[in-house]
This record gives sequence, C-alpha cells and structure tokens, in this order.
Amino acid sequence: QVQLVESGGGLVQAGDSLRLSCAASGRTFSTYTMGWFRQAPGKEREFVAAITEWSVTTSYYADSVKGRFTISRDNAKSTVYLQMNSLKPEDTAVYYCAADPRNRGAREVRWYEYWGQGTQVTVSS
Repeated sequence: QVQLVESGGGLVQAGDSLRLSCAASGRTFSTYTMGWFRQAPGKEREFVAAITEWSVTTSYYADSVKGRFTISRDNAKSTVYLQMNSLKPEDTAVYYCAADPRNRGAREVRWYEYWGQGTQVTVSS
C-alpha cells in the first residue's frame, strides 16, 4: 500500500527549469525503484527517468531528456525529485511518479505498481 503525490508542475517558457517532487507513503521506500513517466495528449505514457538502489544508486533516462533532466531521491523524506532544465515545448505533458516495490529498475509502464495523480508541465515557445 503506497500512495504517491506529485507536485511542482506549471507553465514555463522554453529554456526554463522546473523541479518536480513526488512524496511517497508506505513501507520500505528506500528499496523501491522510483520512476517518472509522462503522457502528452493523444500519446502513450512514456518513460522519462528511474532511480534504484542496488549495490549503488543507479539512475537512467530516456534519450530525449538525457543531459537535461536529473532524477534524485531523499529516502529520509520518502521523496523523489525530477530536476528539469532547458525545457522544450516537446516536454509538455502530464508527469507521473511511479513506484516498483520489486525494485526491478524497469523502463516500462507495466512494471510499476503504484502511480501518482500526475502534475501538468507546459512549456511554451
């Protein structure tokens, strides 16, 4: 039983930055893979970034955001973040936080068990 709540979305101009937060409740957050996905109107939900802790903390990103976005986590606060820099209009979407208690480090939607409600990010040109 995990609840996820995203925040930090908004309307920005191209080149601006936003920091999304996802606050989690439930057991053993520190052992979960946490992911960020996004969904634009009429499009499938797509992978953005994920972070897991195996032997060391491991993060990975979609090619479209690599070098611009950074995922991080604060296990003491049960919170995962997505720092988004150099935003582009094509980043416009609803951004969702997701959790995989089985800690698989997956990039696919189907492997995540828990989802937040989403937060809208709109980037104008």
